[in-house]
Amino acid sequence: MDSRTNPFEEGLARGPSNYESLSPLSFLPRAAAVYPGRTAVIHGDQRYTWAQVYERCRRLASALTKRGIGAGDCVAVMAPNTPPALEAHFGIAAAGAVLNALNVRLDAATIAFILNHGEAKVLITDREFSPTIKTALAQVERDILVIDIDDPSGEGGELIGETDYESFLASGDADFPWRLPDDEWDSLSLLYTSGTTGNPKGVVYHHRGAYLNALGNIQVWSMGAHPVYLWTLPMFHCNGWCFPWTITALGGTHVCLRQVRADAIYAAIAEHGVTHLCGAPIVMQMMLNATEEEKRPFDQQVKFMTAAAPPPATVLAAMTDEGIEVTHVYGLTEVYGPAVVCVWHADWDGLDIERQAALKARQGVNYPVLDGLMVADAETLAPVPRDGETLGEVFMRGNIVMKGYLKNPGATEAAFDGGWFHTGDLAVWHPDGYIELKDRSKDIIISGGENISSIEIENTLYRHPAVAGAAVVARPDDKWGETPCAFVELKPGAAADEAEIIAFCRDNLARFKAPKTVVFGPLPKTSTGKIQKFVLREQAKAL
Repeated sequence: MDSRTNPFEEGLARGPSNYESLSPLSFLPRAAAVYPGRTAVIHGDQRYTWAQVYERCRRLASALTKRGIGAGDCVAVMAPNTPPALEAHFGIAAAGAVLNALNVRLDAATIAFILNHGEAKVLITDREFSPTIKTALAQVERDILVIDIDDPSGEGGELIGETDYESFLASGDADFPWRLPDDEWDSLSLLYTSGTTGNPKGVVYHHRGAYLNALGNIQVWSMGAHPVYLWTLPMFHCNGWCFPWTITALGGTHVCLRQVRADAIYAAIAEHGVTHLCGAPIVMQMMLNATEEEKRPFDQQVKFMTAAAPPPATVLAAMTDEGIEVTHVYGLTEVYGPAVVCVWHADWDGLDIERQAALKARQGVNYPVLDGLMVADAETLAPVPRDGETLGEVFMRGNIVMKGYLKNPGATEAAFDGGWFHTGDLAVWHPDGYIELKDRSKDIIISGGENISSIEIENTLYRHPAVAGAAVVARPDDKWGETPCAFVELKPGAAADEAEIIAFCRDNLARFKAPKTVVFGPLPKTSTGKIQKFVLREQAKAL
């Protein structure tokens, strides 16, 4: 072995003058220093400049620190897209803690599971969700500091916490020292995904991945300075696809939207000059189905990023007519949201709308910050031919893949087996390198952009006294993309109708998880008794 020293390493040490951990926390002090008086946040009648947002986030970090919150602690947030939800993406991590953004659509039992599993020490919760939170807290195994968000635009609910959010901020120091993590691998965020079992899995993000994917959004969307971003995508969903950090890095404006309605979307676009927004296909449908009274004219070019089901040609054409350009992306909670984008080529502009739609329906190629993307054999990890026909599993690897699943080493090891992240999604690989999804091996139903576990619904159905067997699959839906379709086999002599089954599920699940369709009859099974879901999927499509 060559014993010579490497001249490019000798005396060239890493230190505070030439190395800093990558963290999206670095974007905020820069925005406050460069654009202190620029509008950073709009929420109803509220306006905050970048200097004010920085101060509020420092106060949040300080107030948490004074309560003993720091490294290894979890702070949960149950809130719609409002300023406190945005501030949580900076202030909590600046205290050294981990943000756990809760899905506001979940039922109390699931919220309780998450609070217990993530060991949240603080819960910042919007007044609107107090009924769910009160029920959930009764199932939590320890005391949690509860802080109320008393949003003036909120409706209903009650204050159930020790203090309110604004008072809590006031207890913090506006000059609290802003510090980045010692190690960019430190945990930043905890998010829960449905997975293939009833209990959700806790996905852990690190600072490095969030930093990189925030910049990746800028690259793939060709975003310039000062975008005006409308919050139609929930911030609890993959940390808003990292856009809380993306827009801050660009010194843009966050336009908060508590309720996603067509009239509110068009009003924000017209009044605030919105240039970018993200959302599931249902948001596009909502905009296109708006009445003339709900619509508002606007002059600027608006860009819309969508995931889940690919937009059909008619929707793309209608969005273009509205002055909105659509970008199709694909990702998972485990990869910080979108990690694959259907990069558009200028020579495709001259194609007819149907051909354009077919191209745009493909999920595409890797983000510049995702190092590896392939479609391969699920067992051997051998890449499939790039023929647009051979089916394989989608694999990813790189800096924007999660740290792993919290307290679940078995699931983490399985997900990373072979040095790649196993998505569980099935796709084909086209000759130009673009991937196109064909099925979801995890049986996850994506309805309105929300992941729904079919097994969770099936477990609920089996609790009904008349149900002998049950299987749930996705049924295509023009509005929601997909909805749960339940196939139910009743016990001999038992009786139940569709309305009764749906009502039972709504009583025992979050309402959006309940099946929209119920079909009664014998379930198709293999010789070993396994239900043949591929048969049921075809039946659901034909309904």
